[in-house]
Amino acid sequence: MSSVAVLTQESFKEHRSGLLPEKNAAGGPGAGEDEEELPTYKDAFPPLPEKAATPEGTQETANAWKKIRPLKSSVITQVFHVPLEERKYKDITQFGEGEQGKVCVDIMQKTGAHLELSLAKDQGLSIMVSGKLDAVMKARKEIVSRLQTQASATVAIPKEHHRFVIGKNGEKLQELELKTATKIQIPRSDDPSNQIKISGTKEGLEKAKHEILLISAEQDKRAVERVNIDKVYHPFITGASNKLVGEMMQETGARINVPPPSVNKTEIVITGEKEQVALAVAMIKKIYEEKKKSTTTIAVEVKKSQHKYVIGPKGNTLHEILDRTGVSVEIPPSDNSSETVILRGEPDRLGQALTEVYAKANSYTVSSVSAPSWLHRFIIGKKGQNLAKITQQMPKVHIEFTEGEDRITLEGPTKDVQMAQSQIEAIVTDLVSRMDYAEITVDPKFHRHLIGKGGVNINRIKELHKVTVRIPPDNEKSNLIRIEGDPQGVQEAKKELLELASRMENERTKDLIIEQRFHRAIIGQKGEKIKEVRDKFPEVIINFPDPAQKSDIVQLRGPKTEVEKCSKFMQKIVAEMVENSYSVSVPIFKQFHRNIIGKGGSNIKKIREETNTKIDLPAENSNSEMIIITGKKANCEAARNRVLDIQKQLANITEMDVSIPSKLHNSLIGSKGRLVRAIMEECGGVHIHFPTEGSGIDKVTIRGPVEDVEKAKQQLLALAEEKQTKSFTAELHAKPEYHKFLIGKGGGNIRKVRDSTGARIIFPTPDDKDQELITVIGTEEAVRTAQRELEDLIKSLDNIVEDTMTVDPKHHRYFVARRGQVLRDLADEFGGVMVSFPRTGSQSEKVTLKGAKECVEAAKKRMQEIIEDLDAQVTMECVILQKFHRSIMGPKGSRIQQITRDHNVQIKFPDRDDPQAAPPAEAAVQENGETNGEVKEPVNPNAPKKCDVILISGRKERCEAAMEALKALVPVTIEVEVPFELHRYIIGQKGSGIRKMMDEFEVNIQVPAPELQSNKIAITGLTTHLDRAKEGLLERVKELQAEQETRALKSFKLTITVDPKYHPKIIGRKGAIITNIRTKHDVNIQFPEKNDENQDQITITGYEQNAIAARDAIQAIVDELEEMISEDITLDSRVHARIIGARGKGIRKIMDEFKVDLRFPQSGAADPNQVTVIGRPEHVDEAIDHLLNLEEEYMVDVVENEAKMAYMRPSSGSAAAMDENHGPSKGFVVREAPWTTGSEKAPDMSSSEDFPSFGAPVQAKASPWGPKRF
Repeated sequence: MSSVAVLTQESFKEHRSGLLPEKNAAGGPGAGEDEEELPTYKDAFPPLPEKAATPEGTQETANAWKKIRPLKSSVITQVFHVPLEERKYKDITQFGEGEQGKVCVDIMQKTGAHLELSLAKDQGLSIMVSGKLDAVMKARKEIVSRLQTQASATVAIPKEHHRFVIGKNGEKLQELELKTATKIQIPRSDDPSNQIKISGTKEGLEKAKHEILLISAEQDKRAVERVNIDKVYHPFITGASNKLVGEMMQETGARINVPPPSVNKTEIVITGEKEQVALAVAMIKKIYEEKKKSTTTIAVEVKKSQHKYVIGPKGNTLHEILDRTGVSVEIPPSDNSSETVILRGEPDRLGQALTEVYAKANSYTVSSVSAPSWLHRFIIGKKGQNLAKITQQMPKVHIEFTEGEDRITLEGPTKDVQMAQSQIEAIVTDLVSRMDYAEITVDPKFHRHLIGKGGVNINRIKELHKVTVRIPPDNEKSNLIRIEGDPQGVQEAKKELLELASRMENERTKDLIIEQRFHRAIIGQKGEKIKEVRDKFPEVIINFPDPAQKSDIVQLRGPKTEVEKCSKFMQKIVAEMVENSYSVSVPIFKQFHRNIIGKGGSNIKKIREETNTKIDLPAENSNSEMIIITGKKANCEAARNRVLDIQKQLANITEMDVSIPSKLHNSLIGSKGRLVRAIMEECGGVHIHFPTEGSGIDKVTIRGPVEDVEKAKQQLLALAEEKQTKSFTAELHAKPEYHKFLIGKGGGNIRKVRDSTGARIIFPTPDDKDQELITVIGTEEAVRTAQRELEDLIKSLDNIVEDTMTVDPKHHRYFVARRGQVLRDLADEFGGVMVSFPRTGSQSEKVTLKGAKECVEAAKKRMQEIIEDLDAQVTMECVILQKFHRSIMGPKGSRIQQITRDHNVQIKFPDRDDPQAAPPAEAAVQENGETNGEVKEPVNPNAPKKCDVILISGRKERCEAAMEALKALVPVTIEVEVPFELHRYIIGQKGSGIRKMMDEFEVNIQVPAPELQSNKIAITGLTTHLDRAKEGLLERVKELQAEQETRALKSFKLTITVDPKYHPKIIGRKGAIITNIRTKHDVNIQFPEKNDENQDQITITGYEQNAIAARDAIQAIVDELEEMISEDITLDSRVHARIIGARGKGIRKIMDEFKVDLRFPQSGAADPNQVTVIGRPEHVDEAIDHLLNLEEEYMVDVVENEAKMAYMRPSSGSAAAMDENHGPSKGFVVREAPWTTGSEKAPDMSSSEDFPSFGAPVQAKASPWGPKRF
């Protein structure tokens, strides 16, 4: 029966004195203990076994070598044999082919192993598998399942053993299947069956059955025992740190599972073989019975806060007490408020355990220091510096700051806690005496304005007043701002912040409506333009909407007057942008676009620069003729007139205005411009320009060739008259391929219908969605009549017929040449009629036509016309010198193509004559005109060369007209008188001037070689272009002569003598002053070169009056500089950097403010404190006073910083010095070393030979036999 004694801490003190002597008697350390604790040399460096050891020792050494595992190859080879009767693929004609070969290739790809097959004498299959072990085992399984016939068997084992066959995560089962090359199926846990099914080869089945039965047999030997032991006795069974239970498991071989202290279970589980389990159970019960009889308990009261010190980290203290005293200490759970700790053990050991419990409980203490929560971060210091000093001295003390509480908690050893507490209290007292805080209330909407962009406002306040300001983040939605720091700084910062907040409350927000398309232009590239606006109005915040919002509202915020000024300024910018965004579209015939662009874009560039507009031309592959001009209205109109002038000069283009009531304009234009587009196309592509809708202007402009303009005018007026009287519209549909036939050649068919009915018929354009829709417009009666005629025509086109005609085979080639281009044109023109010619070489004259009856008839008629032309065709020779052929052809043959189209002829140019070819050999010398008895015709010297003859084929009258057109294209040369000295200016830099003129006037200009000294310039080109080119050249001569006169006036030169020391001041920073003089007076000013003799001469070149004015301006600067004085002052070199500022910003500000020049000493100067001030006397005095004030102010900071540096942690160098003061380290020391007892020398610790470092080369000792050879 156990007894319980309850002790308090007070009563325990009485018993403690009796236990202390016993503890001392247990063994206090002696004087020589330090020496005895040192290891011996043999302990530290045990010797290796000697060769002449006992047989047992030899055996031991040999066994040690056997323990070393040999390295194995990662690639293995195994051979598998498949008997004939078990082969899956027996009937194969060629070994290694067919299905068996495919299976082997598939296995190799899937597993990564290499397979080699061979047939044994008994027709069995031998397979050699090479590869890594895992790959070989997988390949073996695949071979067995796919190349060997399968058998199956079952094996029955107890259901509870199935899980051991499966193993953890099925690993055991997978291993079995690989090892035996079988497939093993185990019934599910909910299936009552105990039968395990195995499939595979006979050999594999036997192996698998054997392995499964082995696993089951092994499990039959095992047993599980559960023993209920009171929880309080578990520590005695496990022992300290589970030492006792580990020994029991090692001794018995059984596995003992004791529940951890945190789990409230009494059951101890023992597993293993039956004998082992029985032995372990007996040992546990024995310990339990013994402890139950011999132990007693005492209960003591220990503060709840001290329980964790008794438990120790991870329960280590409890284990230590149990190990030393054999007493178990029971601590109540943390969620239980009880303070009672129970000690259980043998009575004679309880006193010692109780002592240790109280010692551990009292070894740590918890204390707190009162400190306002706002001071916590100052106590901690920047990056924890202040706190680190305390924790480094007392690492066992834990210091805890709780947010919002005015106290600091300290926890740790009592002595350390007291020291830390006193240090923290001193810091708190110091901070309270010299620091203060203030809180102000500011609406959260103003917080980001107080902070400023990038924190510029709040950072300025912090630096100026040496305070910290905490502005709550947006998610807190708090209006409280806290200021902490020096009392005076806090009050000043508070005042400034309140003033800012007050100003913001009085601020105004204004929304400007600016179209979003202008936003990017106002902001500028990388925000450059808006930065200029913000710099001009720094107090105004400008917010642009997100581009994704598609909003036009730009918000301005700031003082009312500044917002108004900024608003007006931005509105002015927008007005300029609106003015510059005026756009006008100019229709220009497509063929003239390249002339408007000019060579290398010279024309268009010139117009853009001179009119300050943006000109956009349509893409080359676009059908659009519109050129869009953007800019100011007046500039756009000027550019438009310039572009139209170019077109007028290039072609016979006229412009006519027609007055049509503005109310009719929309109806004349038609839906999507269909009506006006139809008139423009019908009248040769003229341009019709209607005024802007709503302008009320009646004027409609028609531009184009004279005849087409007149025609378009008549049609517009007729259509307008129709619209004014009565307008009616009807729609009908026809296949798109019929449209060209309905329109007819040159619009002949549709014109007949229009003339007979008076209705207008509009066909769809390629851009229209409905390509079959035809619109008829006019009076109702005219529309109805035209509609009937068109419907009858369309109906007849739907009536497909087939007809034949006779065409001479000699003409067949003309029709089918160029991939049947003529036939395609016929199909397009005549409603898709199909024309079939007989095969080549058949000599048949029959040609078949298939299509609508009217189309076939029209096509036959057209083909007859072509045949007549071919029969009447003649070939004429046009003699034009070969050197003109290229210019006649035009760019890409455009001029020749135009002539062939206009006159319906074919033109063939001769091959070029090779100037390098040798002339034909002269005929043999003739006597009496005879050679070898033959008489030859004399060669006509006036006959044209073959290379000059151009052949024209077609009807005679057309050929003649084409010949006249060709001859008109032959260039003519004229000469123009131009003074020789102007030739180089006409040519221009790298020939740019002459090229520009040749491109502009479409002529060739030849300037004579300089050595000829000729005044004649030759112009070659078409007659129509020569006059313009001559005028242009003479105009350029006049300009150059005027420029020569100007240059003569502008070459006036004078010099001024100025002391070289003043030159930098005249030039100015980055040349600002001299550039200003040059620009203002339009002169060139040259300073002397470094090696020039006259270093004081400055040369001015320009107009005489300008040069004199520039000289006076320079002289005025020199006079001012001569009045200046230079004074040296002493400024401490430690403040120079502060005065100069980042990138010289500070010094520039002083120089600009006081209008002086400051020169600081260079590094290595004799007097590093001497600073020179140069300027006017009154400015120099003011600047010196300012510099001395700055020195005084900055020196306070310098002295303060130097004082701080004295208390900073010493550098690595000084740390090394401290180590030296502590004396050399003893290093590693051992007792009874050979060098202490005998004559041997101790090893040299610094020697790389005795103690080599890893990777470091070791100098080999010299050998008497010379160096080793490998």
